[in-house]
Amino acid sequence: MKRNGDLERGKSRNQSQAPPQQYYASASVHDISDRSQYWTSWLVPMIVVANVAVFVVIMYVNNCPKNDRNGACVAKFLKRLSFQPLRENPLFGPSSSTLEKLGGLEWNKVVHENEAWRLVSCIWLHAGVIHLLANMISLVLVGIRLEQQFGFLRVGAIYLLSGVGGSVLSALFIQRSISVGASGALFGLLGAMLSELLTNWTIYSNKAAALFTLVIIIAINLAVGILPHVDNFAHIGGFLSGFLLGFVLLVRPQYGWSESKHLPANARPKSKHTVCQYVLWIVAIILFIIGFTVGLVMLFRGENANDRCSWCHYLSCVPTSRWSCNN
Repeated sequence: MKRNGDLERGKSRNQSQAPPQQYYASASVHDISDRSQYWTSWLVPMIVVANVAVFVVIMYVNNCPKNDRNGACVAKFLKRLSFQPLRENPLFGPSSSTLEKLGGLEWNKVVHENEAWRLVSCIWLHAGVIHLLANMISLVLVGIRLEQQFGFLRVGAIYLLSGVGGSVLSALFIQRSISVGASGALFGLLGAMLSELLTNWTIYSNKAAALFTLVIIIAINLAVGILPHVDNFAHIGGFLSGFLLGFVLLVRPQYGWSESKHLPANARPKSKHTVCQYVLWIVAIILFIIGFTVGLVMLFRGENANDRCSWCHYLSCVPTSRWSCNN
């Protein structure tokens, strides 16, 4: 939500941001032995706890009763943790200045004040209770299942790198607002789910239905991002990062590989991965490295990506008779 220069990543995005529970059921794995190993999900719950804890700290630092002279704080019984007036922040959260002070993404500070850490810190900040709940519910629905299947290292890497990828693209296109939220990282997980389905195509049944469902979910959520005050560039950057990383980190052995290990010695065993999987792995890692490098170079040279793409601003906001997309 843009409030006096604020951009929330993922406004008006509730549980629809997460794929439906039946996704993996409809795209069930043929090779049962490949599904026999499940990890216990602990990283995703820890990320949720960390985000909630950070939000409490934000509200403590915000201290609305002390800083709001009009006494219009919301939920005053929370005392120091009470929220800013709804006319300033309708999401039940802190002020813009507090978010900026605690690490919100702000182009000038990243580029001219050497505060590159904001590319990471903004992922852990949220504009309000509604923003926090929407993102954390989506994270639980998407992340726990992925962590159970692929482990905390790979899912954690995708989450963090996608979040940074979203921050980089956001800073390149939106340079006069503060942006916060974990939506870029969440879109990275959605992108990784899509590439995981594509690269492991041979081991899934009902894959066409699963692909159609996942693409529709992603398209709807990206479409919501064209509303004003929503940082869709963070969503797009996170999605593209996660999509490429999924080809690299979420590769499974092809269908029938486990059974081929038990064939007679003179039989030719099946390759663990298909040629297509190897090609996608190489192409994805090259594109990811090039994209990240080019994005960071452009960012720290102080370039405005809108100068190179005159129409790209429509990806984040489409003006209508009901709202404008100024700034």
